Amino acid sequence: MTDLYQLQRAMRRMRKQAMDRGVVAILDVGSAKIACLVLRFDGPDRLRETEGIGALAGQSSFRVIGAATTRSRGVRFGEIDAMQETERAIRTAVQAAQKMAKVRVDHVIACFAGAGPRSYGLDGAVDLVDSTVTEGDVARALAACDLPDFGEGREVLHAQPVNFALDHRSGLIDPRGQIGNRLSVDMHLLTVENRAIQNLIYCIKRCDLELAGVASSAYVAGISSLVEDEQELGSACIDMGGGATGLSIFIKKHMIYADNVRLGGDHVTSDISKCLQIPMATAERIKTFNGGLVATGMDDREMIEIGGETGDYEHDRRTVSRAEVIGIMRPRVEEILEDVRARLDAAGFEHLPSQQIVLTGGGSQIPGLDSLASRILGQQVRLGRPLRVQGLPQSATGPAFSGAVGLCLFAAHPQDEWWDFDISAERYPARSLRRAVKWFKENW
Repeated sequence: MTDLYQLQRAMRRMRKQAMDRGVVAILDVGSAKIACLVLRFDGPDRLRETEGIGALAGQSSFRVIGAATTRSRGVRFGEIDAMQETERAIRTAVQAAQKMAKVRVDHVIACFAGAGPRSYGLDGAVDLVDSTVTEGDVARALAACDLPDFGEGREVLHAQPVNFALDHRSGLIDPRGQIGNRLSVDMHLLTVENRAIQNLIYCIKRCDLELAGVASSAYVAGISSLVEDEQELGSACIDMGGGATGLSIFIKKHMIYADNVRLGGDHVTSDISKCLQIPMATAERIKTFNGGLVATGMDDREMIEIGGETGDYEHDRRTVSRAEVIGIMRPRVEEILEDVRARLDAAGFEHLPSQQIVLTGGGSQIPGLDSLASRILGQQVRLGRPLRVQGLPQSATGPAFSGAVGLCLFAAHPQDEWWDFDISAERYPARSLRRAVKWFKENW
């Protein structure tokens, strides 16, 4: 826990140094593609710190000056599976983005989708030494949160204060400078498997780059795809990627829950490939150009030529109706949406005021997905695209780039997290000291 706290603080310092130099790279490591955007921070307010423990603490203006994507290799279920292949793919994307930007990049901020995320809601409270809340009081309140025993081999990825209460007044965004006697805080904690983070750090170091920040794809996709009212009133963002489907719930402009389903668009492609006995590349083409989820009377008569290069004339001239393709795709998409529904129910999503659901990511572009999702999820559903960012190429404005654009916003407008406050070594959150004492008693 102490090591992670120091690592995150070091990455935050690196991010500020990179922004001070004016250039930082954004790296979205996905199962289907690896996207790299190069950002240039400019203007006199580049590092202007604003008061507030909110979604816009430390605002900065930026512009995208380089962008590149490449087919992902060595990544399965949103996690690095083959180090050398992933390294080559990252190098390809970063070098192409640097060439477009005409600048060398040393620091990257990365996001990934897998690693089995788990959410926890924590709370802590302290009595104020002085009647006015100071930065140190906020740090003490965060340190008073008692972390659950989330098990070996897991690390904290996000630890964000989402609500403050001063005496009997709740719903405070930033309590600093206000007067009271007792300060309480609610914190959202997201843990992931440690090996996934370590693999990502090691892979990026092998590419001669420094990691200046890491985030969950589900979180950053929500930042870019949900409009302000949706983030305020309580909405869910479903980021349908190639190897995994991320899920995040926001309320009061803070993420309060995140999870993922280890199924995505690549599994739909795989189903088409197996059923029609065709290569994955051909199955991907059929899914993209002829796929759908809602069959009509016309689809029985619309024939799709499969094509092929086996040399067998009869085999290469096969045709399949669009209705058959829909029949292959629909059960897998239904399975993904039903898994998402189960996770929303477990999170208590039905108790939120708005209950809007936004579908984004490359897998959300299948025709008919919104109507099928509204039937299974039973809520208001819309298809989401990322916010427009200055300098972003037209080719990178689709739903598939929600994670990359959200990571740009995460880099420029970071929400304060637990490691942004100076917490004395003996007061780290969680039962770090208690667990150490318990281990000592059991082993000596």
